[in-house]
Amino acid sequence: MSFLGINASEFLILVVLAVIFFGPERIPEFSRKAARVVFYVRNIANGATQQLKDELGPEYQDLTLEDLNPKTFVQKHLLDEIQADLDDVRSDLDDVRREVGSAASAATSATGAVDRAVRAPDSPAPGAAGSVGAASEARPPTADATAAAALDAAVGAMRARYGLCFDLDAT
Repeated sequence: MSFLGINASEFLILVVLAVIFFGPERIPEFSRKAARVVFYVRNIANGATQQLKDELGPEYQDLTLEDLNPKTFVQKHLLDEIQADLDDVRSDLDDVRREVGSAASAATSATGAVDRAVRAPDSPAPGAAGSVGAASEARPPTADATAAAALDAAVGAMRARYGLCFDLDAT
């Protein structure tokens, strides 16, 4: 149980300290004064809020004290109008992120295929020179063409989507 951010044990300590400092005969008088001060401050806050609502006009009739926080005020009265546009931009960015990820994975697989094709030996497998099994262990000649086609497709897709110019010969 909490009242004004003070739990039961803290409240008990405050009561004991009040009895010690002010004495039991003056505590009812101080509690009445404290209640009057709280009532007065609450009336001032409510009056200020009502005066602010009246002066700002009809579009701010749903104004509350929480709305007076600058962050909440800006969000409620300015950002709500452009929230749909912000959502559209976020969805577009998510689409671009997915497309770039898929293009990156396609480029990675294509470069892996090119790397494997480049590292493949041009000669027969070691220890199999002149044997019948050497021809079956050699890499088929279409591996380079497949890797090049995959790389060209990935680069073409990125050029078409993003208008980028890739100079792969320079790397």
